[in-house]
Amino acid sequence: GIMNIMLVSVTERTREIGIRQSVGATAEDIRIQFLMEALLLSIFGGLIGLVVGLGGSVLFGSLSGMRTVIVPSSVLLAFGSAAVVGVFFGYYPADRAAQLDPIEALRYE
Repeated sequence: GIMNIMLVSVTERTREIGIRQSVGATAEDIRIQFLMEALLLSIFGGLIGLVVGLGGSVLFGSLSGMRTVIVPSSVLLAFGSAAVVGVFFGYYPADRAAQLDPIEALRYE
C-alpha cells in the first residue's frame, strides 16, 4: 500500500521534483522528503490502527465480560513496526524521485 501510494505521488509530482532540483535541491534532499512523507503516512496509519484496535478491544472486553489489558510495550512495538514499514517500503519511491533527471522532470506533464 505505502509503496504504491508513494510511487503515484512521485509520478504526480515529477514536475515539482524537477523544479526543486533546478533551484538547488540535492538527490539526498528529495530522498529525505519522500522518506519523511512515507514515515508520516505510516505513523498516522499506525495511530489510527491503534485507536481502532484499542477501542475494539475495550468494546469486545466489555461485551464479553473480560478485562482488557493494554501493555505499553505492545503500543511501542506497533508504532516501531509502522515506522520501519514506512521507511522500508518508502525507500524505492524516494530513490526513484531522487534519481529523476531535472530536465526530463521539467518537461513532464
